[in-house]
Amino acid sequence: MTDEMIPAWVDGTLEPVAKLEVHRRGLRHKAVSVFVMDGENVLLQRRAATKYHSPGLWANTCCTHPKWNESAADCAVRRLREELGITGLYPAYRDRIEYRADVGNGMVEHEVVDVFMAMAERKMKVYPNPEEVAQVEWVGFYDLTAELKRRPERFTPWLRIYLEQYKDRIFGTLMRP
Repeated sequence: MTDEMIPAWVDGTLEPVAKLEVHRRGLRHKAVSVFVMDGENVLLQRRAATKYHSPGLWANTCCTHPKWNESAADCAVRRLREELGITGLYPAYRDRIEYRADVGNGMVEHEVVDVFMAMAERKMKVYPNPEEVAQVEWVGFYDLTAELKRRPERFTPWLRIYLEQYKDRIFGTLMRP
C-alpha cells in the first residue's frame, strides 16, 4: 500500500497529509461514502483481509478519501470503479456527516464524510478488486439494521454509526415503512 496524501486539517488548516499519519494521529479529514441501492436492498462489501484497518468487516458499498483537489462527487465515481469495477453510476449527494471512531491497530477515523447514494439493479455487474474487497452482497435494509443490532462486531464502526445515528439523514423517506 502506498501512503497517499489526503486532505486533513492540521491546526485548523486543510493540508495534504499521508493517509497512515492521518489515521495514526486521528486527524480530522475528508472522506466519501457511497451506498448503492436497489429498492430497499443495499450493496455491501466485506473489506479484504489485507486492509490495514477494519479487515474482514462489512461496510457500505464503498468509501475512501478524496485526492487533493478532487471533488467529492468525482471521488465517489472513481472509488466505485476502483473498488468494485462499477461504471455508469453517478451517485447523488445525500448529506455531510462527521464522526470519530477507533478502527483498531492504533488507528482512528475522524472523518468529515460526504455521503452519496446511487440507484442500480441487483443484476448490475460488479467486479470487486481483491486487494480492497473480499466479498459483496445485496442485503435488505431492514435485515441489515437487525443484523447490525444482533452482531455489531461484523460491521465497520462507520457503518454502525451511519445506521445508528444518521439513518434518517442518509436514507430519509426511502426506508420508512
